[in-house]
Amino acid sequence: MSTARIRLPASVKKGEVIEVKTLVTHTMESGQRRDAQNNVIPRKILNKFVCNYNGKEVFKADLAPAISANPYLAFFVAATESGTLEFVWTDDDGSTIKETAKLTVT
Repeated sequence: MSTARIRLPASVKKGEVIEVKTLVTHTMESGQRRDAQNNVIPRKILNKFVCNYNGKEVFKADLAPAISANPYLAFFVAATESGTLEFVWTDDDGSTIKETAKLTVT
């Protein structure tokens, strides 16, 4: 079971640029290793990340097998209005990990 952690300021001034930090637990298996019986361990990585701010995409990234386990991403967003940031990580099999965070703009 993967879990996500998000860190951003609880409240900011309108127009302020904030740093958003994310960390998600995931093994990020590259598909290049072998198990004890010498069988290839199937690839299973998070291959896409998207952040939406009040429904509008503000950041996205394509992830590759070279990304470490438990990927950490940090990026900046201009705080224009109070609302919700939605974070979505997509796995090779199409499953997703979703998390939200509230942002208050004064």
